[in-house]
Amino acid sequence: MAEPGRPRRVSQGIAGTWPTGRTASAGGFAPVGSGLWPATVETLRVWARAETGAGRLLPWVPVAFGGGIALYFAADHEPVLWVVAATAVALMCGAVLLRRSRWFAPALLIAAVAAGLAMATWKTARIAHTVLAKPLYSVSLSGFVEARDIRERTDRFVLRVTAMEAQRSDVKLERVRLSVRKGTAPEVGSFVQLKARLLPPISPVRPGSYDFSRDMFFQGIGASGFVMGAITASVPPDAGGLRLRYAAFMQGLRDAIDARIRATLEGDNRAIATALLTGRRDAITTPVNDAMFISGLGHVLSISGYHMAVVAGVVFFAVRALLALIPALAAGFAIKKWSAAAALVAAAFYLLLSGAEVATQRSFFMTAEVLIAVMVDRRAITFRTLAVAALIVLAVAPEALVHPSFQMSFAATLGLVALVQIGMPNLFASPDHSTTARIALWGGREIAMLFLASLIAGLATTPYAAFHFHRVTPFGVLANLGAMPVVSALVMPAGLLGLLAAPFGLDGVFWWLMGIGIDWMIAVSRWVAGLPGAVGRIPAFGIGPLIAASLGVIVMGLLRTPLRWSGAVVLLAAILWGLSARQPDILIAGDGQSVAVRGRDGHLHLIRASKDGFLLKEWLAADADVRDAGSAALADGVSCDEAGCVTPLADGRLVALSLRIDALADDCSRAALVVTVRPAPPDCAAMVVDRQRLTRQGALALTQAGEGFAVLAVKARGANRPWSPAAAGEGVSELTLMPPSGAPRVRDATPSEADLAAED
Repeated sequence: MAEPGRPRRVSQGIAGTWPTGRTASAGGFAPVGSGLWPATVETLRVWARAETGAGRLLPWVPVAFGGGIALYFAADHEPVLWVVAATAVALMCGAVLLRRSRWFAPALLIAAVAAGLAMATWKTARIAHTVLAKPLYSVSLSGFVEARDIRERTDRFVLRVTAMEAQRSDVKLERVRLSVRKGTAPEVGSFVQLKARLLPPISPVRPGSYDFSRDMFFQGIGASGFVMGAITASVPPDAGGLRLRYAAFMQGLRDAIDARIRATLEGDNRAIATALLTGRRDAITTPVNDAMFISGLGHVLSISGYHMAVVAGVVFFAVRALLALIPALAAGFAIKKWSAAAALVAAAFYLLLSGAEVATQRSFFMTAEVLIAVMVDRRAITFRTLAVAALIVLAVAPEALVHPSFQMSFAATLGLVALVQIGMPNLFASPDHSTTARIALWGGREIAMLFLASLIAGLATTPYAAFHFHRVTPFGVLANLGAMPVVSALVMPAGLLGLLAAPFGLDGVFWWLMGIGIDWMIAVSRWVAGLPGAVGRIPAFGIGPLIAASLGVIVMGLLRTPLRWSGAVVLLAAILWGLSARQPDILIAGDGQSVAVRGRDGHLHLIRASKDGFLLKEWLAADADVRDAGSAALADGVSCDEAGCVTPLADGRLVALSLRIDALADDCSRAALVVTVRPAPPDCAAMVVDRQRLTRQGALALTQAGEGFAVLAVKARGANRPWSPAAAGEGVSELTLMPPSGAPRVRDATPSEADLAAED
């Protein structure tokens, strides 16, 4: 029987073997003697009919649904909920009415776009809460501890606020995230009173960088900060609710597992073992964490499809093997389905234990679909499985679409499903069925599949790693080939056996075995990370190339005919587009305390009045700069005194950071651009970026355009979103900076310190 969606081959004797000049095969080239153009058009039509055949529409529905969510996050202001909801309902009704028409497919996809927009709008309206706009320096808080993170240097917890008092502010927040000294974080579920300094959620450190404030908004957190003084536990006014009791129970379970692991393992081994089983990965030291990500093994630390598949697979085969030992059960009952049910329960428990992050949710839904398919005797790994999992995740958490975890997870899974559906049948097809050949080819094929899986997953996630983290992993396949067999065969099974043996006090040997495998994984990651060229740095590029690359990956993954290679053309164009992106000449922090200026050597030179290491690290990564935040070369060409700092642009014009108001007059007369958090004089002869502009637009990236600069801001012109409210009572800033018109400026004759030193 022909596979749905593929052209049916019809045998017509000699005519079927040697087509006439007026026909073309579905996947071939134009026959000799016929016109090339008509044959090409006919071939394209055959391919198009195959791609739009029965069963080929569903995988595109989550793509359209995600497109609607992307439109929501691209909007400048919040859509009107009832309008977008009514539009989505109307379009879905229209698609149902057209279900027997040839317009059904486009109507359904348009309705899916509208549904995605409506779902994201509804989710935001449902969780709407207050977001802190200005710092509060002494706030009295009371509330329940909902979550706790144990990190390398400090601990952190989320407080559900029941009472809040602040001087000269009546703002009321629902949740805040607070940092404390290591070892002093209160227990989850406890009711505490404390004083804290609160800050608004972290805005992007440069235009185009990740928006942490958006993440915090969808987590229900309105501010971050740190505790001042002692934390006092007290009697709660109420029980806190079922959700809090569940969080306390799960946190206690994670702490108990961590304590059992700590009794056998220590250091990074203990931290990685805990991360693999509970999802808590903040305690991993920076050198090991960096080595894991540089080598391409960072995905092991984030619980996703691989971990869920290993857990479900180990439980499935273990239960099935045990049941097969009982002849009566093996002969009279469907033990395969029983094993699938047991694996589903284990996967659900693992989801809850690990914290149910987005990647873990996607993994669970896909794993659940596969296991349910086994229980109902249906084909398990298909594009439909992936499509349903994507729809469920996006419907539950539309904000996941803009998270790197979701993007990389689904891109890798799409590539792997395409490999299973298209590559595996070809790879495992062999005319030689001799026992010796099958044994020899088994090992070769398994190695080939492992190599291909690592290669395809790595290539599919490369655009997202380059966009979010500004780096690629050239030797990721090598690291995965070296480490993943040990992780699959030793680390994860030992961890699962350790969980089962812990209640009986027999878990120590399994943690020891797990530690041996983790030692090997760390050794492989450090070796690969130390290879020449292991750190592939990519300069920052805009969202346009990422969208184009995503489209290319989707087309290559979902299409079955040679039309899929059009996705490779789109992907290549996206790569060239991204690599040709121009880097800004000036970066200005949102608080006006740090400025990076591109000098004659093409590198950024830093002027800063604060010690924000995270900001500097992000700026250097986005510029593909090999220097670290402590490099003395960052200050080359920068001249500073108590009043401020200056440094030249590539064309010799000066950029000044004015720290004192009495320095503004001198800076305005000598510099081309002045950055200050003070009120600038109205007759300043320089271009000015002041506090008013930074409040409206956030961090800025300036690119030279003639005598002035083109401005790219974190807050787009007119933007006003719940996680990034527009500043009240402020005007609209222009998208360019131009020198003030008036009398010609006096040319500065002061030589630089570097030039004077060279002359001496």
